[in-house]
Amino acid sequence: RVDNPYEGADVYVNPIWSANAASEPGGDAIADQPTGVWLDQISAIEGNDSPTTGSMGLREHLDEAVAQAAGEPMVFQVVIYNLPGRDCAALASNGELGPDEIDRYKEEYIDPIAEILADPAYADLRIVTTVEIDSLPNLVTNVSPRETATPECDEMLANGNYVEGVGYALAQLGAIDNVYNYVDAGHHGWIGWADNFTASAALFYEAANTAGATPDDVHGFIANTANYSALVEDNFSIDQTVAGTPVRQSQWVDWNQFTDELSYSQALREELVSQGFASDIGMLIDTSRNGWGGPDRPTGPGPQTSVDAYVDGGRYDRRIQSGNWCNQSGAGLGERPQASPEPGIDAYVWMKPPGESDGSSELIPNPEGKGFDRMCDPTYEGNPRNGYNMSGALADAPISGHWFSAQFQELLDNAYPPL
Repeated sequence: RVDNPYEGADVYVNPIWSANAASEPGGDAIADQPTGVWLDQISAIEGNDSPTTGSMGLREHLDEAVAQAAGEPMVFQVVIYNLPGRDCAALASNGELGPDEIDRYKEEYIDPIAEILADPAYADLRIVTTVEIDSLPNLVTNVSPRETATPECDEMLANGNYVEGVGYALAQLGAIDNVYNYVDAGHHGWIGWADNFTASAALFYEAANTAGATPDDVHGFIANTANYSALVEDNFSIDQTVAGTPVRQSQWVDWNQFTDELSYSQALREELVSQGFASDIGMLIDTSRNGWGGPDRPTGPGPQTSVDAYVDGGRYDRRIQSGNWCNQSGAGLGERPQASPEPGIDAYVWMKPPGESDGSSELIPNPEGKGFDRMCDPTYEGNPRNGYNMSGALADAPISGHWFSAQFQELLDNAYPPL
């Protein structure tokens, strides 16, 4: 096992996503980029002809990765995403397993994945797992007595199945020599406040010591998975004071300790080490949709007439509120996937395949267990989790994981660095 699996290696290009991208006007410019393979249902392991994985199951993807590698180092990125009671604070990404179906998760989902990944035919691949996005952070931020609590997250905290499920996945997958587990760690606009930051790190450590797992089963963490938080905000900083008011007090920053994903990820890595994780853990940052380029990208700070004018005039992230997460209007492709871009960062990755919807903008009946979340409705006026702001979502979106051509075109147009 190497220190950084991305160093000196190519990364698997999913032919299903690549074909979708290449079919779009201008999509050829990025169709050769590596993206994550999402296993968001039990049936996806064998291949269920879903819009996310196509007809290729896990073995078929791995066989293709071996072919692409042609004997050279190759990273294969797979998203483990099917916890019981999945995504307890967002209906759009609810999963197929009920809150108490932890045994099905272990026996019908994790065990078959582990068996396939352990096949000697794939022993030369560096298999990077992104473990259960949008799960553990919910047990910190979206539970009682907080205003942001949901009954579903209270239930998952009480029954312990998020912690047990993540621990079980880490133990089973981490036992395979060429698997590198990266646990999802939210993003700065979710976990960056002091009362969330340390509590989340402690919860990650608890999960890494549950159901047979040890911290050695964790190679690192991934921030901003399938989200939009800017990588770096150049035009304002957390320690500034403008017009007599600290930047932290601005409406946008709202007392957060961080302004962007790079500073958050590097600080979280240090906090995780202090909790007991190995000193050489690495971070990944999903930059698939956080570029925020195009003609509206600020070229410098805002006016110093007020702290809000200063921050709002200079910030790259143009979401209405940093809690908005569904098909965000104005977003663009971010930094291209690359290894070792900054200290403590193993790679920038496109774990979320650009062009795949976050959720439908209206109720669409479907057999995939995907609910309708008003945060994907452009007319929605918000809830406590986004400060009662408009959702900022694009109209006419399909259900999560389905191809969203209009979003893909906008991501191309607003790419930063530009294509």
